Amino acid sequence: MSGEPWLILPTYNEAENVRAIVGASGAVLAGAAPEGFRVLVVDDGSPDGTGELAEALAAEHAWAEVLHRTEKNGIGPAYLAGFRHALDRGAGYVMEMDADFSHDPADLARLLGAVRGGADLALGSRYVDGGGVRDWGLVRRFISEGGSTYARIVLGLKVRDLTGGFKCFRREVLEAIHLDGVRSQGYAFQVELTYRAVQAGFRVQEVPIVFRDRQHGTSKMSWRIAAEAMWLVPRLRFR
Repeated sequence: MSGEPWLILPTYNEAENVRAIVGASGAVLAGAAPEGFRVLVVDDGSPDGTGELAEALAAEHAWAEVLHRTEKNGIGPAYLAGFRHALDRGAGYVMEMDADFSHDPADLARLLGAVRGGADLALGSRYVDGGGVRDWGLVRRFISEGGSTYARIVLGLKVRDLTGGFKCFRREVLEAIHLDGVRSQGYAFQVELTYRAVQAGFRVQEVPIVFRDRQHGTSKMSWRIAAEAMWLVPRLRFR
């Protein structure tokens, strides 16, 4: 199915990053998808003015748009709202990326190319050959790598990076994996979506990326979010 690629950028207190990340993403997608693309900022009522800054960007760029949510209840619900918005407007590909430059916008072209080349879900992977992480301490690295390994073993998957949030979905994947039934809100959300895609028979391709720690703003990661993943992952397998 044809259709424009849509990039979903969830934000909460990203005033220091939103203008730069939207601009950089738009520049990359303009080259990768000259037929047209959209960048959708999904803001969870940021008190620092992120939503207002995003609105100004939408006024400047015809390809930019903002979806305002009134509550902050996890990255999962924010992404799901963005997915539904994009699908309702005819998106052919739906991409997700952090808004803090942890993911390099230049890699958007590689993810989109992988799906256009035959994958159903392209996943930016830190834990395959050519991928990596920079600027992380031992605790953060342990949580991430340990979480991916734990989920891979429990769910019986071969995907190396299950907790990453840099992805490109073919439209048909999101239509088939029953978004209304997704239960995870935080860290486990990315695991659940990839697991649902594999269970539905879709082809997942890991594209090596280098993940960098944010330079501005504050990370939303917490032990509570990691604990949710530990509890929810076995429930995905044995539901």
